[in-house]
Amino acid sequence: MGGGNSKIGVPSTAIALAVVALLGGCSGSDDAAEKPAGEPNIVQAGAPGEPSRSLSEQEASKLGKTPHTKADVDFMLGMIHHHAQALVMTRLVRKRSASEEIPLLARRTEISQASEIKTMERWLKARGVEPPDAEDHRKHHGPGGGLMPGMVSERKLARLAAAQGQAFDGLFLDYMINHHRGALTMVSELNATGGGLEPEVGAFARHVDSDQNIEIARMQELEEGDAGLAAARRAGPSPAVRERAERLSYAGGSPALCYVG
Repeated sequence: MGGGNSKIGVPSTAIALAVVALLGGCSGSDDAAEKPAGEPNIVQAGAPGEPSRSLSEQEASKLGKTPHTKADVDFMLGMIHHHAQALVMTRLVRKRSASEEIPLLARRTEISQASEIKTMERWLKARGVEPPDAEDHRKHHGPGGGLMPGMVSERKLARLAAAQGQAFDGLFLDYMINHHRGALTMVSELNATGGGLEPEVGAFARHVDSDQNIEIARMQELEEGDAGLAAARRAGPSPAVRERAERLSYAGGSPALCYVG
């Protein structure tokens, strides 16, 4: 998916507080005059014909608390599935890569996305939504499952799992760049459907957008810096490359709740 930096809505808290502060400056409410010197004066405009009134600190804190939407929930559920497949792909690097850089990049992706899955699961549970379980992942990733933007098909995942050495590295970069671009598309779709305004979802989506763009740029550098990757994908690995891949493998953790046929 073609990614670029997505525009994500400004949290409504700042807007709401700015509006009420402006109203406070224009108001002649007697309540406002009773505030002690030096204490913030936040005024809420009254209904037509009614006077405005000063708000307590507790009342003011509730202003701008945008509730989450169905689009926010769908985004979090979908991104858990999306991240889970990325963990399956990084898991494959351990015994297959011939690169010194790709295992480090894969490990970074593994750590960040496993942590983000936990964040999304906590967010969903706090709002009474059950996170995806192993069976949900099987339905999404297994035969006949629907794939979200950038996700790798069962056939391509099998091809990646069967590759070794530079042939694997070339496929991994191709697939993972597209996978990351898929996450950027999901962020764009969240904003297009009116989601991302709830503060926690908005902050998380901005983080995903930034992190995925950074990793895409790094993977593109690795692709451009090794002209032999495309040829190796076609030719297949030699025994020496297989041996080196084993030697350079890192200890990856188990993928989170994801299905590989």
